[in-house]
Amino acid sequence: MRREQPRMARSPVDRRGGRPTLGGGVGRWRPFLLIVVAVVAVACGGESSPSAPASPSVTTGGSPVAGEGQIVFERGTPPELGPPKIDIYVMNADGTGLTQLTDDPAPEGGPSWSPDGTQIAFSRDREGNPEIYVMNADGSGVRQLTDDPDLDVNPAWSPDGTRIAFNSWRPGAGPPEIYVMNADGSGVRQLTDGPAADVNPAWSLDGTHIAFSSDREGNPEIYVMNADGSGVTRLTDTSTPDEVPTWSPDGTRIAFVSHRDGNPQIYVMNADGSGVTRLTDTSTREEVPTWSPDGTRIAFVSHRDGNPEIYVMNADGSGVTRLTDDPDADYYPKWSPATAP
Repeated sequence: MRREQPRMARSPVDRRGGRPTLGGGVGRWRPFLLIVVAVVAVACGGESSPSAPASPSVTTGGSPVAGEGQIVFERGTPPELGPPKIDIYVMNADGTGLTQLTDDPAPEGGPSWSPDGTQIAFSRDREGNPEIYVMNADGSGVRQLTDDPDLDVNPAWSPDGTRIAFNSWRPGAGPPEIYVMNADGSGVRQLTDGPAADVNPAWSLDGTHIAFSSDREGNPEIYVMNADGSGVTRLTDTSTPDEVPTWSPDGTRIAFVSHRDGNPQIYVMNADGSGVTRLTDTSTREEVPTWSPDGTRIAFVSHRDGNPEIYVMNADGSGVTRLTDDPDADYYPKWSPATAP
């Protein structure tokens, strides 16, 4: 029987106020981590209890291959298999060496590597209010960076490691905007401001630009702006959603998810929006791409085998290989720098 992805990872964003809704189909911003953390407590039928220290556990063997980096991702339990729970895992680029990094009663997701591969930023939801945390690459040393009454999710490190861009609903219940802060959580600044949802910030290689998804002109499209929020330029222009951009390591290309040919598939384009090429072609959802450190491969989430799992393919769409195979839903992969331990 086909297993559906956990409800908490599918929640759409309410276009009236930007808050996640709790039911009813797949929303336009589904790949935007989505508020996995904001909905889990409700899906579990109660509030999150105070957390205990993480107890990392290795579940498969294997050692990292030099230069290939590792892939961090979130794994969530579907409701039909037990109380929904989301934790963060890491594995080698070939799918071996699976290690659980977090084991907290509160849902945790949306991991993002620091550029030196020594730390991972992520969101943790306690009592329905996700905040951004950072931990060492082995799951130790968890530290809270944000503390706001509104939702803070989707952290993304700058290439020099000094700043973290993220999404927040502050102030109040307006649509999500893009903010940036110092890597220690200080100096929070708002970069986007308007009636639209601006989500999925992704830094360019040189740290001067941020690509993101926005529905500011009615339909979710890919935009790019200067790192200070100025100079916004639209890169895609279709009648269906384009979302979840991610820069190639050399800064010349952007992979993203588009619905332009029906169901969500993975595409790539030049950094100026030209040369759009479709990489996946299936009848199921293909989403959340992330580049390998050398730019030759792309890891992504696919539903082609009935359950959200992580796959990898060559940068031209060939050579698709499945990396995970678990009853739980594997989502939001992020490939580490080649220097990750």
